[in-house]
Amino acid sequence: MAETDWLAALRRATAAQRELLAAERTIAGRTEYEGVGEGGDRALVLDRRSEDIVFAELERMAAAGASFRAVSEERGEVDFGDDPEGRWVVIDPIDGSLNLRRTIPTCALSVAVASGPTLADVEFAYVYDFGAQEEFVARRGQGARVNGRPLTATGPGHGLEVVGIESAEPGAIAPAIAALKGKAWRVRSIGAIAVTMAYVAGGRLDAMLSVRGARSVDVAAAQLLVREAGGVVEFENTALDEATLDIDARYRVAAALDEEMLATVVAAQRLAEDPGR
Repeated sequence: MAETDWLAALRRATAAQRELLAAERTIAGRTEYEGVGEGGDRALVLDRRSEDIVFAELERMAAAGASFRAVSEERGEVDFGDDPEGRWVVIDPIDGSLNLRRTIPTCALSVAVASGPTLADVEFAYVYDFGAQEEFVARRGQGARVNGRPLTATGPGHGLEVVGIESAEPGAIAPAIAALKGKAWRVRSIGAIAVTMAYVAGGRLDAMLSVRGARSVDVAAAQLLVREAGGVVEFENTALDEATLDIDARYRVAAALDEEMLATVVAAQRLAEDPGR
C-alpha cells in the first residue's frame, strides 16, 4: 500500500475519533475503564473505542491486500494478511490519556508505518493533535510537515530556552530538573510524548526528555518527525536499528534541535529515577 493510502486511512480514523471525543466532554464520563491494555496500563473506554476506529481502517487496508503486523497499546501485536512481518504498523490510539480523561485538550493519535521491526525501519509517521487540530506527517527521506507546511527543527537560537519533560512524576523528575538548573530557562510538561516530540520537530521546544521508559507506540512516529525535521534523538544509548517496535520494549527518549542540547538533557535524564523500573 502506498503512503497516500495510509494517510487517507488515518485521516478517516482521525475524523471518526474527533466525533467520538466530542460526544463525551465531562471528566466523569471520560473516567470509565475497560480492563488493562497489552501495554500494561488500565485502559479507558475511550482508549478502546479509539483503537476500534483505527483497527477498522486497518481491516479495510488488509481487505484491499495489505499485509502487516499491527502493534497497539491496547491489543498488543495483531497480524494482518499473509506476510505480516514485512511491514509493521505501530499505533497509540490516544497519546495523552490522562489529559483526555481530565479534559485537558492535548492528546493525539500516533501511528508509524515501518518496513521492519526497529525504529530505524519507520518510513511514514502520523501524529494528530486533537486539541490544536494539527496533523504532523513525516516520510523518510522527504522531510516533515504540519498541516501541509514544512516542519523544521529550528528555534530562536537562545540555547535551551524551553525543555519538555514527560512522564512527570514529581519525585522522579526532581533530579533531572535540578540538573537543568542554569542550563535551561523553562520546563514544560505537555502530557503527551508524541506531541512533545513533535514540538521539538517544529522548534517550539528546544529539547525534551522522558523520565520513564517509553513504549514503541509512544515514540515510533514522533522520532521520525524529529529526525526528518533536522533534529536529533536518543534512546538510552540504543541505536535506532536495535530499538525494536514490539510492545514490550521500553526506552527513555530524549530529543533536541542539535547534539549539544541533546547531550545536556540526556545527562539530566540519567540522574532521574525511572518510576517504571
